[in-house]
Amino acid sequence: MSYSTHTNMNADGGAKTVAQNVGEVAAEYAGIAGKQVEKAIGSAESTVRSMAEHSKEAGERVQEVAGNLKGAVQKSVTDQPMATLAVAAALGFVVGALWKS
Repeated sequence: MSYSTHTNMNADGGAKTVAQNVGEVAAEYAGIAGKQVEKAIGSAESTVRSMAEHSKEAGERVQEVAGNLKGAVQKSVTDQPMATLAVAAALGFVVGALWKS
């Protein structure tokens, strides 16, 4: 009987050791995973900042082009009103035709 009790105690001790090892390995993997998540978050933040900067630059360029276009249209309307009206009508026709198809 004492052999059976001794075997049970060894089994319990071994199970505890295995459980501790599994716990340690799980904690180690959790730490590695946490570092990878932090790295991914840092990379995502960097990408978002870069995209925001590029968006701002693109917006500024669009505003500049719109300003240039507005000035050109105003000059065209003042200097050649009939030609400007004909171009506007043609553009309207093309946009309407594209819209239908």
